[in-house]
Amino acid sequence: MKAVYYICNNKNWGHVAAKVWELLEKEGYFKEKTDILFDGMPVYKYIDEKADEYYFVPTNTALCLDYNKYLPDMNRYFADFDMSAMVTWHEGANSPDKVLTVHSLGDMNSGVFGPINVRYMHNLLRNYKKQKDILNLEEYHVVTEATHWSGAHEENDNPELLLGYKVPMVDIEVGSEPESWGDETACLALARTLVHVFDDDGMKLHNILCVGGVHFETNYAEAVFTDWGENESFGVSHIMANQWLVSGQYENEDGFARACACVDAIEGGIEAIAFHDKLKGCYKDLVRKLGERYNVPILKHQKLRKPEEIEWK
Repeated sequence: MKAVYYICNNKNWGHVAAKVWELLEKEGYFKEKTDILFDGMPVYKYIDEKADEYYFVPTNTALCLDYNKYLPDMNRYFADFDMSAMVTWHEGANSPDKVLTVHSLGDMNSGVFGPINVRYMHNLLRNYKKQKDILNLEEYHVVTEATHWSGAHEENDNPELLLGYKVPMVDIEVGSEPESWGDETACLALARTLVHVFDDDGMKLHNILCVGGVHFETNYAEAVFTDWGENESFGVSHIMANQWLVSGQYENEDGFARACACVDAIEGGIEAIAFHDKLKGCYKDLVRKLGERYNVPILKHQKLRKPEEIEWK
């Protein structure tokens, strides 16, 4: 298996990413300097005891902010990889502090959603929590975020670029204040998590599409770490937050097609749709229509707390 990580190691800009780059080198993960130059800098490679390969790719700015420039070389060198991620920081108005996050990529307004491998996202989240516990980061919480793409930051950006790279990708971050970005222990938890993306806990994942709620919706974050039965758990990936359902006008006639694009981007499909009970009626209608289209049960978010009661089709 092969994973590639895009990491801005520019100290004047990269915040968390530049610190993670330093820590990866310090921890001994830059075992081999490859012949690949990316953004004018050498790419490093690490092979673990299972023969899984990890490539660490430096950039001068966050990958998403110059995606059009980077995309040709992403496809030239890393198109046949199993998983990829961009290392970055999180910030935003009303965002919680002391968070370690992983989120899927997509632009809800346009209905463009990047491919996502639920198993590998699950592995990253679970192993991020393990590293947090090992390093005694008691104040931090490992959480999901609503699906979004920071590349869609100006009017002339084209979210369709996301579809130009077929390797499943996530953002993995530390947030949400400068104090956290500079926390070397939090950055170390992130750095060590990267080389565990293929370490699997053997859980049988029930992939769900999450609809509604806020950007950091605790019900969906907690579902990631909810187990039941002998070895069953939820597979959480794309999350369609309420704010972007509204701004994207998903009640309109093309909203259903955009929502279907979100489902179709989830590798392996879905077994259920979980929706926040406070959704407006028009968006609950959308959820019902999706349930019929994909022949899966629709669940109020409270049901995620009692998974043993869910009747899977």
